[in-house]
Amino acid sequence: MDLVVTPDGIADWRGRSMRCALGRSGIVAAGDKREGDGATPAGRWAFRRVLFRDDRIAAPGSVLPTRAIAPTDGWCDDPGHPDYNRPVTLPFAAGHEKMWRDDALYDLVVVLGHNDGPPEPGMGSAIFLHVAAAGHAPTEGCVALDLEDLLGIVEQCGLDSGVDIRR
Repeated sequence: MDLVVTPDGIADWRGRSMRCALGRSGIVAAGDKREGDGATPAGRWAFRRVLFRDDRIAAPGSVLPTRAIAPTDGWCDDPGHPDYNRPVTLPFAAGHEKMWRDDALYDLVVVLGHNDGPPEPGMGSAIFLHVAAAGHAPTEGCVALDLEDLLGIVEQCGLDSGVDIRR
């Protein structure tokens, strides 16, 4: 079962429609995705694993591999580094995102299988499903949902689930 996302910021999961936030630059063809462009890549991206802040929410029930985020967790976004588009441990000298954030955006994260087999430098990193900001403000290229909606997906998904982002 896939989460279907359309360019108008609507996501459909098992017949239920919900609002979602997309990248500030809209949706682009996967081959046109570039690091830092603010675009959400079109395509079908498998759900890889779930990360969560155990100091803020309880561990979600999911068939996907699930792990609590630690303050030392990061994600490399430096296309010139061998760990590009992979989790890293902080401190980390190259460009990276901090997974342990002050805001709630990464309280629950589904890592998507975008540009990960193996990563191609510059083709986009850290494309996640995560918690939406207030007012569903645009993301840096991810898909963001209300926490309750994201929890429902995480708890109902199968090992073969993914997101189908349409243009």
